Amino acid sequence: MTEGKDPDASEEAEHDPILFEGAVWVARLSSPDATDADRAAFEVWRAADPAHADAYAALETWRGTMGRVPDPRQRRLTSPKGLAALAVALGLSAAAIHEEGLIDRLRADDWTGVGGIKTSVLADGSRIDLNTDTAVALRFTSDERGVALLRGEAVFDVVPDRNRPFVVRGSGLSVRAVGTRFFVSVTGDPEAVGVAEGRVVAETRAGHTTIGAGEVVRREADDRLAVRPADVDRATAWRDGKLVVSGQPLATILADLDRYRHGRILLLDAALGARRFSGTLNVRDTDDALAVLAASLRLTITRVTPFLVIVRAAA
Repeated sequence: MTEGKDPDASEEAEHDPILFEGAVWVARLSSPDATDADRAAFEVWRAADPAHADAYAALETWRGTMGRVPDPRQRRLTSPKGLAALAVALGLSAAAIHEEGLIDRLRADDWTGVGGIKTSVLADGSRIDLNTDTAVALRFTSDERGVALLRGEAVFDVVPDRNRPFVVRGSGLSVRAVGTRFFVSVTGDPEAVGVAEGRVVAETRAGHTTIGAGEVVRREADDRLAVRPADVDRATAWRDGKLVVSGQPLATILADLDRYRHGRILLLDAALGARRFSGTLNVRDTDDALAVLAASLRLTITRVTPFLVIVRAAA
């Protein structure tokens, strides 16, 4: 019989729910939009198990020491899972903080938090609809009405002005319009631009293309732009709080819903992710959306914490 090895600390941290949950709580409570409900839910979680309080305290203390040179005279910070495990958990916390979009919000003139959808009217009368976790910076000059899309997705309903074109830039993509209604996404989805009315010119380092009403442009891996017909109104139904789905796999749908929630929706069965669904889901209430999916596809939804939902096949 061979001698067993201790599991690698980093692997242990990645799969340890207490460390992961503690990291998510550190990220959430450090966010400026943390609510009293968030803090109350955290206190319930922390009081449920002494291990919760220990994990959170260690993560919060270590986060506070980042950027400072350690004092060798002080006792090294350790945890039952080891320093490597703590480092991985803190890395998860840092990633979660990044997902909150705090840096982009500081740079933005307008933004939405996770789950937020809002409409803003600009000085020229143009309208911007911001999807969840979106940030924009305005760069209006005498020659151009510029908008930097720092993160997320937005629909632009542009007032015509031939002397000052309306240009949206983000993630290496530039979209120029005079008067039109279109969307731009820098979320990583292949469909980066879609036009509901008018025409726009989209450009990347690989070239440019014109997009007309009822068309979207797919951004390929090499940055080329491929235009195809699409239902743009359905793609932008989120403005009314709806996710309209037509035969999409569950894994894709859950990834979309995940954008409207703090934390994670975790699908345990890859084969389950291939099941397809058609219908309309409420992105303003993702718990309701999950309930609809559970009833339609025979799923079991388990809420481990307010920020961690497990999806599996029903028994």
